[in-house]
Amino acid sequence: MNDFLLIFPAAFGFFLFFLIAEPIFRFFLRLFGVYAIVKEGTAHVYTLFGNVVGVLEEPGLYFLWLKMGLSALLVNTLGKRHILDMRLDQRYLRSLPVNSEEGAPMGIGVWYEMKISDPVAYLFKNSDPAGSLAANVSNATVRTLSNMPLDGMLETRHTMSRAVRAEVSPKSEEWGYQLGSVYIRKVHFRDRAMIQQIEEKVVNRLRQVTSAIRQDGTNRVSIITNSAERRAAIEFAKAQAMRPQIVGDALSEINSDPEVAQAMFEILETENMLKDGTRITLIPEGNDFIRQMMGAETALYETE
Repeated sequence: MNDFLLIFPAAFGFFLFFLIAEPIFRFFLRLFGVYAIVKEGTAHVYTLFGNVVGVLEEPGLYFLWLKMGLSALLVNTLGKRHILDMRLDQRYLRSLPVNSEEGAPMGIGVWYEMKISDPVAYLFKNSDPAGSLAANVSNATVRTLSNMPLDGMLETRHTMSRAVRAEVSPKSEEWGYQLGSVYIRKVHFRDRAMIQQIEEKVVNRLRQVTSAIRQDGTNRVSIITNSAERRAAIEFAKAQAMRPQIVGDALSEINSDPEVAQAMFEILETENMLKDGTRITLIPEGNDFIRQMMGAETALYETE
């Protein structure tokens, strides 16, 4: 118990030191330039009395006394530390006004990437390098792509992207910016009336093409139908021409046997009578009165 009472105050003192005193101690070490920590994707630029005394671009732990000498003691108190984001950034400029060679008002959407390549030039050669780069890209787009043929403007986006990048890159590097990819993402018409006219022309052209396809189909169907009907008519005519010969040959073969011919004609006559719906009355033999009555009835019917 006595040992615990002796150890507890020392442990509690160490705890308070690391909890309160250690962060304060590190603060004063950083304040007087003993060390600095550069995070990934950042750069530190130190200035003292208007002069750049140190630039740290690689991530890691640095001892400023070894980098700057005695200036490290004053750089955080009398000077200034600039922390710059060195990661790749991107921006999109919407509907930049450009006129085609035919005079059509077009809008160009430009997407581009950039990152800081020279921290000192970025800080001191231009007060607004990001805005200047955007203006430079905009001006280069308008200057490079103006008076292009309309079909080329709508089809050659990669060529236009390379032309804009070649125009902007040299100037951007002077400001400490490195221009990355440049891509023309959208080309559109800015005049609403022109858009409506183009839509009407496209619709009319589609209607014309549809009508032409439909008419061509109708013509092809008519040709096929007429050809089939002509062939059918020829075959029917051949059949009609061959029918009398076939019937005649059949009758000649049947007439070679009189009994067969008589039986066939009786059958044909009976079939015709049945198909005609003729009424047949059978009168007993020797009953002339009924025959006379029926003859008078028939004559009276025909008179009416």
